[in-house]
Amino acid sequence: MTGSSSTYDLLLRGGHVIDPANKIDGKSDVAISGGKIAAVGPNLDASQTTRVLDVAGLYLTPGLVDIHTHAFSALDRGTSPTVPADQYALPTGVTTVVDCGSSGASTLGAFRDLVVTPTKCRVLAFVNICSTGMIVDCEQRLDNLKIETCVAAVEANRDFIVGVKSAHYYPPGWESVDRAVEAGKLANVPVMVDSRSYADTRPYDELLLEHLRPGDFVTHMYRAYHPTIDDNGKVQPYIFEGRKRGVLFDVGHGAAGFLWRNAVPSMDQGFYPDSISTDIHHGCFFLQRANMPMTMSKILNLGMPLTEVIERSTTIPAKLVGHPELGTLSVGAEADIAGLALEEGEFPFVDSYRTVKMGTRRLDCRLTLRAGKVEWNSDARGLSPWDSLPGDYMGQPV
Repeated sequence: MTGSSSTYDLLLRGGHVIDPANKIDGKSDVAISGGKIAAVGPNLDASQTTRVLDVAGLYLTPGLVDIHTHAFSALDRGTSPTVPADQYALPTGVTTVVDCGSSGASTLGAFRDLVVTPTKCRVLAFVNICSTGMIVDCEQRLDNLKIETCVAAVEANRDFIVGVKSAHYYPPGWESVDRAVEAGKLANVPVMVDSRSYADTRPYDELLLEHLRPGDFVTHMYRAYHPTIDDNGKVQPYIFEGRKRGVLFDVGHGAAGFLWRNAVPSMDQGFYPDSISTDIHHGCFFLQRANMPMTMSKILNLGMPLTEVIERSTTIPAKLVGHPELGTLSVGAEADIAGLALEEGEFPFVDSYRTVKMGTRRLDCRLTLRAGKVEWNSDARGLSPWDSLPGDYMGQPV
């Protein structure tokens, strides 16, 4: 057992805890007090709590950390690519979303006011090297890719900015990537790159081996545009060289970032993701079901052990974006918790290109706690039958 308390606000009893940060993988209870983790261990004393919630049959993990999402649009229009953070995150066990470049230096204020401040889940962000944010036409203009402006934006918003994003730059050169990396260097934050490769002018090996630093990310690691697999079906050697240099690889599923034809041989040959993420937006929210439990399920069915899937969805991404206090059930940590069911059967999984691979295991979120408060409870655990209550039962807590 870790931690102790005389009184708990809530005791989650009978679940299977997976907390990679503390090397816990087994049946344990979790006690919560004041919105924080108070104790984790088997058979915690129920007499010390005011409320017990039976979570038998669920894996209890730290709240999921999705480090590639889009919860803001720099343009207020009906075609906005975003998905509201709480509506996406809380029903899927995600308690921390990291917006990836939706906002730039000139739109960070609106992003803070409209998304960061009012949202229940925790919102962090990579700021776009393009000062206007993720407006594709603007991302092509060099006069919008301002290093000093980007660095100043990071410095002024370190409470939620965790890095710099370079994305959607279609000219042949390295200007967007290099300016983002320079801004990241000056601000001492990592860079995430969403970059198409051009064999003649912007080759993928050069990106990994020359332009990115250790600790910088390539997202959409299994996308069709990346020359990940050679003509003989082998992972390109320079990809492993890039990883050895310290370049990080993020799933970033999205509407065009996950191709079975790249993912299957990559996983078979040991090219695993450092972080599992969704690139969630309206283009991938429905058909591909690229939410966190579904994306984690795809990686699980490609052979990664469940504990490692959890680790790459909690502890590791939290550390990689400079927030090691997240993604853990350590005593004293904020009580962000996902309750996941692992279903067994025959399930179809769809990639970004609308092709199917069958799998036998599927994760589904049944319970989400954010700062100790139950925000999602699809199994209605702990709630009373309506006909067991007095005639006027409107005062019952949710």
